[in-house]
Amino acid sequence: MSLHSIRTSVRSTAFGALGLALGLTFAAGSASAEDVIVGLVTKTEVNPFFVKMRQAADARAKEKGVKLIARAGKFDGDNEGQVAAIEDLISAGAKGILVTPNNSSGMLDVIKKAREAGVLVIALDTATDPADAVDATFATDNFEAGVQQGSYARKALGDKKAVVAMLDGTPGGTVDTFRHDGYLKGFGIAEGDPSIAGAAITNGAQDKGQIGMENLLSKNGDINAVYTINEPAAAGAYAALKSFGKEGDVMLTSIDGGCAGVRDVKDGKIAATVMQFPYKMAAMGVDAVVEYAATGKKPSGFVNTGSFLITDKPVEGLESKDTAWGLENCWGD
Repeated sequence: MSLHSIRTSVRSTAFGALGLALGLTFAAGSASAEDVIVGLVTKTEVNPFFVKMRQAADARAKEKGVKLIARAGKFDGDNEGQVAAIEDLISAGAKGILVTPNNSSGMLDVIKKAREAGVLVIALDTATDPADAVDATFATDNFEAGVQQGSYARKALGDKKAVVAMLDGTPGGTVDTFRHDGYLKGFGIAEGDPSIAGAAITNGAQDKGQIGMENLLSKNGDINAVYTINEPAAAGAYAALKSFGKEGDVMLTSIDGGCAGVRDVKDGKIAATVMQFPYKMAAMGVDAVVEYAATGKKPSGFVNTGSFLITDKPVEGLESKDTAWGLENCWGD
């Protein structure tokens, strides 16, 4: 499966058939559940998205009676740390490993080693490159989420001439590429379009989002639309916009669906965000490993865990939910 093929995967509703494995129990006659180790390797331990993912995986593992070993990179982009974590999990006898790759092509060798050792490997949130390097991917359709963000921004700007800033994440990850490209498609422009004022790398962090936004505003004070890779970067962008006195003049949008981000939408700091569901990814991943341990059955391909546009200022032609719904369904604190 190529990187682009997962973009065309059928989009699901947020709470539809994606619970396909959630009722599984450990099969009788197989090795006991407590002997099953599920590994989880996230990009970092501090990003609220991955904190929620780890909490959901831990809760699901306890419910199923299996052991979860959670590891993470030291920072967003720490490919070596994640490779070492997977090596350790192979040595520990993990039956399955759930991984959110910091670098979509940088972990191929260790993933191959794990699969050759009989370990089920599932990518959560971030696809590998190529996508079929893992057994399956449970994730948001990040290209479609980017399209939702960009489409909203363009429609909400109305007749204004667009001057766009791009606050990207970490180079080398499919999430960053898909969201960036999706935003451009939704906005109706292509890479290199003269309406793009500039871009900055934020690593999905609030402080780098603020610095990047300040630098871009210093170069071009006419920016009126800002793409952000996630809500921490958007929070940083808002701080920068406020310091320039431009917080009311810019169409700031994002992706995540964390409770803090939804509150920022409610408070008018972010115009709209696209909610995704990390707890669903993690729970489905644990279930898949349990089923594999019990029956030998492996999942395959890309499973879209859903996304919804959240805004209190809906635009015609785009389906969205308001922040009241968002606060009922968000993740994090």
